[in-house]
Amino acid sequence: MSKQTIDLNGKTILVTGSPGFIGANLVIRLLRELTAGRVISFDSMNDYYDPKLKEYRLSKIEEAAKASPVSHVFIRGNLADKTLVDRVFEAYKPAVVVNLAAQAGVRYSIDHPDVYIESNLIGFFHILEACRHNPVEHLVYASSSSVYGGNKKVPFSVEDKVDNPVSLYAATKKSNELLAHSYSKLYNIPSTGLRFFTVYGPAGRPDMFYFSATQRLSRGEKIQIFNYGNCKRDFTYIDDIVEGVYRVMQGAPEKAVGEDDLPLPPYAVYNIGGGTPENLLDYIGTLQEELVRAGVLPEDYDFEGHRELVGMQPGDVPVTYADSTALERDYGFTPKIGIREGLRAFAEWYKTYYG
Repeated sequence: MSKQTIDLNGKTILVTGSPGFIGANLVIRLLRELTAGRVISFDSMNDYYDPKLKEYRLSKIEEAAKASPVSHVFIRGNLADKTLVDRVFEAYKPAVVVNLAAQAGVRYSIDHPDVYIESNLIGFFHILEACRHNPVEHLVYASSSSVYGGNKKVPFSVEDKVDNPVSLYAATKKSNELLAHSYSKLYNIPSTGLRFFTVYGPAGRPDMFYFSATQRLSRGEKIQIFNYGNCKRDFTYIDDIVEGVYRVMQGAPEKAVGEDDLPLPPYAVYNIGGGTPENLLDYIGTLQEELVRAGVLPEDYDFEGHRELVGMQPGDVPVTYADSTALERDYGFTPKIGIREGLRAFAEWYKTYYG
């Protein structure tokens, strides 16, 4: 697909979901890379996980802002508040919008469905409406590898049929893609969806397995390994995710007119994944080695005594595997950071943060 090049310098960029995990790292990258413009962070700072971690990331954003020629504004609010969203767009007129705000987590959606409808559907609708009524050059938004559900064909391609989600979280993310496509078609809004594959790294989400397992092991508790360890995940390090998002922001789907003189939807979806799925037991083994190396756990730690093999969890899938050839073709980028390097960075951060 042809792309319209966007120079981010001098532009106002809105990043929702900052200071979430991906959002915070993206904002810091923008503050360090750009030489002019403004970055608007927007987040509700909810307590889905420890808010202190979000405060920590926000402090890192503020540190980067002090050393940056780019101005930064943080707005605390909920995307479900349409009046506030409209006011932000009216006041700041963002040229590029990166919507990363969402209620994450597959298992949490089983018992808390209302939160997903409010954030992932109503909130995203408000973003689309605001883009419709303002001169937005490019909307980039977070989708998820969860949309592939129990897809047996690997690697997962954006051309695959994804009409059978196995969790409400996955259903909301697929709905985001459908809504974005309709708004791109009806209102000629350039939009790009990004299907993230198991993002990990320092200061990540504590509900993600590598983080929660580390917390349990450091407390002397057992970790549960689902599907008896017969899982494979396409783990993607945070720096690779941010690099992919940063490149995509600069290349919007080009506007064009069809034979009926109506706009062809300037719309695209990409996978961002490592392309090398790791066996869960191997991943855990590497994590344990790096936790010992960093001094989080003692060298004589009894790992076997702290493992419990259990069955598959509802809403979970046995394999995720990204085909990222389209991303490489259109943006010249494929994730490259391996799990050893990524987990080492996480373990060292964990030791510093938690002591």
